[in-house]
Amino acid sequence: MTDAAPRLSPGPIPQHVAIIMDGNGRWAELRGRPRWEGHVRGAESVRAIVTAARENGVRALTLYAFSVQNWGRPKAEVEHLMTLLLDYLVEERNTIIDNGIRLRGIGEIDRLPDKVREQLSFLEESSKNLGDMVLTLALSYGGREEIVEVCRRIAADAAAGRLAPLDIDEHVIDGYMFTRDLPPLDLLIRTSGEMRLSNFLLWQSAYAEIVVTETLWPDFREPDFFECIEVFRSRQRRYGRVAAAGTPHE
Repeated sequence: MTDAAPRLSPGPIPQHVAIIMDGNGRWAELRGRPRWEGHVRGAESVRAIVTAARENGVRALTLYAFSVQNWGRPKAEVEHLMTLLLDYLVEERNTIIDNGIRLRGIGEIDRLPDKVREQLSFLEESSKNLGDMVLTLALSYGGREEIVEVCRRIAADAAAGRLAPLDIDEHVIDGYMFTRDLPPLDLLIRTSGEMRLSNFLLWQSAYAEIVVTETLWPDFREPDFFECIEVFRSRQRRYGRVAAAGTPHE
């Protein structure tokens, strides 16, 4: 007799969830295995969590897959990560499309290997009209780098007369961010117990609920994901305001 699949209890669902998928290397080192085995096991967690998010009504899932700073890792590790990314884009293509998921990449995409960029572009185009969930892969991404790019674009539009400086507010800036087509970020999850944002979605995280779990990413599965959502539900989101006593989670 097999155990029943884990289920999320009824309740509000965060519409946009982002995850810093941390701990692959540590998972491997703790087991005396090469770091690449941790990345392979981590790819299994990606598949499980994408499915769980899609089946439970999350509208947007953003995964920190590869940072700008990750280019500084050993060449062999970077090459293996790019191979895993390429395999994911090819092997999961039908599953993504069959489940109505729109896939997109954000970051310095032009720095990715040609084969990865080709498959990413193909899957973005193939899934662009799907709307059950948006899966965003942050690739060669950095939050500071995103803000710099946004500032450059705003400055260029202002210099060209397309944008008046006094009209620039947070809503205008939102419209220039890489995530402008996504719902506001509700929940940011970080695995492996590290208490930092690591240059991920710095602008978007302003009012997100942050949940840190000690679980290493290769071990992170549906029960862990659901536990993070339950923590999110227990929070009272005030957005800088004072909430009345007994106000339920919004």
